[in-house]
Amino acid sequence: MPEPHTRTVVVLAAGEGKRMKSSLPKVLHPLLGRTLVGHVLNAADPLDAARTLVVVGHGADQVRVHLAGTAPAATALHQAEQLGTGHAVRIALEAAPEVTGTVVVLNGDVPLLRPETVVELVTAHESEGAAATVLAAEVPDPTGLGRIVRDAAGRLEQIVEQRDATPDQLAVREINAGIYAFDAARLRDVLGKLSTDNDQGEEYLTDVFKMLVSAGEPVGVHLAADHTETLGCNDRVELAALRRLLRDRVNERWMRAGVSLLDPETTWIDVTVALDRDAVVDQNTQLCGGSVVGSGAVVGPDVTLIDTVVGPGATVLRSHAVGAEVGPGASVGPYAYLRPDARLAERSKVGTFVEVKNSEIGVGSKVPHLTYVGDATIGEQSNIGAASVFVNYDGVRKHRTVIGSHARTGADNMFVAPVRVGDGAYTAAGSVIIEDVPSGAMGVARARQRNIDGWVLKRRAGTAAAEAAERALRGAQGAPAAASSASEGEAIHGTAESVGGAPGAGDTATE
Repeated sequence: MPEPHTRTVVVLAAGEGKRMKSSLPKVLHPLLGRTLVGHVLNAADPLDAARTLVVVGHGADQVRVHLAGTAPAATALHQAEQLGTGHAVRIALEAAPEVTGTVVVLNGDVPLLRPETVVELVTAHESEGAAATVLAAEVPDPTGLGRIVRDAAGRLEQIVEQRDATPDQLAVREINAGIYAFDAARLRDVLGKLSTDNDQGEEYLTDVFKMLVSAGEPVGVHLAADHTETLGCNDRVELAALRRLLRDRVNERWMRAGVSLLDPETTWIDVTVALDRDAVVDQNTQLCGGSVVGSGAVVGPDVTLIDTVVGPGATVLRSHAVGAEVGPGASVGPYAYLRPDARLAERSKVGTFVEVKNSEIGVGSKVPHLTYVGDATIGEQSNIGAASVFVNYDGVRKHRTVIGSHARTGADNMFVAPVRVGDGAYTAAGSVIIEDVPSGAMGVARARQRNIDGWVLKRRAGTAAAEAAERALRGAQGAPAAASSASEGEAIHGTAESVGGAPGAGDTATE
């Protein structure tokens, strides 16, 4: 096998993709974790090529930016006028006159191509000393695709485009996949001889094969084991079909690796995701980006994870997470939202309708219900009461709240950052905490309750509430209730315990 420096990859990614009807260049459309061109570049990785040249045209600036972020070793070359595939390859070789050895040409819109197939193509090409080798496939419906035309001995005679094919050639089901391996020197010799004498007035790279055959040069055909690898993408219908095919391929691989997918048809896993053995993924679940799911973890149903790590034995149910970390044995959901830098430690809990952002929740701590935790640190074994808000923004800057370990905070609390609640401290229900609560203390920050007797009978006379109140009072007193003369401003019936003494039954939320 040749040394790596003898291989060059050329990716054709200049086409506009008019049928996509999109402002986004066709090759940048996403497909389960990578763009179309990203999948193609990944398929070429095992070749360990000395250089990768990507020919760009439509949306060149967007494609260049994408390549800089995902394939910085690749060099983008601009094809100002899209005059055909032969013209594109000629631009690439003219920009790299030092290229020798094997030139591998890949179409940028064939995302299901497997790395193994590319390696097999190049290995066969180099071992046979061929001037050129084409990847072919037997397809059920060859409409719109270039045909492989063989001679009576079964050798490649030429590749004919659909527009230029005869009726007999149109009946051929062996098609050109648009993937090639060439000897660099021989390719250079014939590229300059290509003509535009065809239906589209373009330089076809496929004409190189006919010219090499005519010159007596050895050419080869390598048949792909699975024709779906060779499918291209021209519109959004085809893109959706490719997405389903790739979903099935990815899901099958994970199931065979020991992952349980309870409903594969509604489970979408990016190619960049990692799952450990015995992970369970329930229906209607999307695992995206760099997400990782640990052994024994249960994710779903109805979950979306984006760049999120779920530890072994954890559970995520009907929730959405982006850039978060769920520790071993932790529990999330249902209907929770983990935003970037939400970090849940071992055996912690984020429950129903809870949102967490840029916060750490310590070992065994719980945020069970209806709460926003933003820019906070919560220690170990603490419990946050229902309907609490960590008020982190003063209109200009974000501030942080710290809740200690073994703390118990009341329902309907607001923690106005920056503020600290110490270890083992309590806060009373309904409190707005604006000052630090020392360890072991009870923080109370609410007005004394006052009851205005007779207010409903006086101010809401004739209503259902007034009638109910009157019946209750009559029953309690054994006599018709009289309207109270107490004024609205009178404060009546407050208890010291409910304000400043020991916590009442409602002062801390249940777990």
